Amino acid sequence: MAPQEELEPGVKQVFCVTMPPSGNPVKLTGTSLDDVIPSINGSLITWINCTVGDVRKDAPIVSSKLGFDPNIIPTLLSGYHAAYEDFGICVGIMVPAVAVSKLELDIYPLFILLRKDLIVTIHGEKVKRLVKFSRYADIVLRKIPQNVAWNDRLTIVLTRILDENNEKNFEGLRSIEEQGDEIGRYLLDPSTPRDVLGLEIYKMKHALITYLDILWSTLDVINSLRYGDADVITDDPKILKRIGLLADDITRQISLSEQMSTVLASGLEVLQSIYNNQLQVLNNRMALVITWLTILGTAVLVPNTLATVLSNPAYALTTRDAPWFTGLIILSTIVSTWLAYAWVKRKGWMPAKVE
Repeated sequence: MAPQEELEPGVKQVFCVTMPPSGNPVKLTGTSLDDVIPSINGSLITWINCTVGDVRKDAPIVSSKLGFDPNIIPTLLSGYHAAYEDFGICVGIMVPAVAVSKLELDIYPLFILLRKDLIVTIHGEKVKRLVKFSRYADIVLRKIPQNVAWNDRLTIVLTRILDENNEKNFEGLRSIEEQGDEIGRYLLDPSTPRDVLGLEIYKMKHALITYLDILWSTLDVINSLRYGDADVITDDPKILKRIGLLADDITRQISLSEQMSTVLASGLEVLQSIYNNQLQVLNNRMALVITWLTILGTAVLVPNTLATVLSNPAYALTTRDAPWFTGLIILSTIVSTWLAYAWVKRKGWMPAKVE
């Protein structure tokens, strides 16, 4: 007997909309696949949306129970963010579902499985993007002509699901743009700590790179679908054109992301200029200090040397020599200071201006 966990996957919620031959779509909800599996038989097309607790563990069990190849989910999971696999009688797709909070990106897999008259979506509990589509999925199925081929119906529903996922992913770029505007405000404030500003710019750069990776991965999947090579995908040019429109939307989002990367690069150049200016001001101040220390050192060194030499017993100075000796010390201090200052200024070592 198979283990209990293989018989009962961690399904949290199941939503199903099916189109029977009568032409009146039926909606079903439940917490077990057994609640909706009977509706698959004899339907023109059925969409099942399954929410599971652990995608990696439960998705393979769900797919097998619904009649898909047992290797389809593990094969898709081996992809990077997105994947497309054609198993002949069925097709498996994995696309990223992105949730953006400020500059933090959470990426969850969304599985889309297709076989004749059945399309299944499997995802974790944090993926909520198909809720809106589920509200009017019956209307979508009702509008599909009954006389079209079964793979035409599958492709029409597939494009709507992919479009819903893409629209939610595109909202992440708006969040990144808002944070970019906030970073711009930091750049205008000279009191913003450099370490804080540098960290925020790095986070934005990382978010953009990750977002671009997601878009490129999704575009690869869309391009694999747009030519209709798989048996379960339509070869009707009019329907395939819808997939081409999805690819165009993603391409525009990639272009916007790259423009933001250019703006970010400009911001980094501004930040580097700020750092360079601050460093130059610090260098000027240090140079001024060193220059004056050099002048003062010379001013002290010359009279100190004279005092040391003349205090030698060989010169036999007495208290009667104090007036001219004091005058010599004062005069040597003034002359040596002026000569040191003139020499430093002539060499160009005196900073012209310190801000």
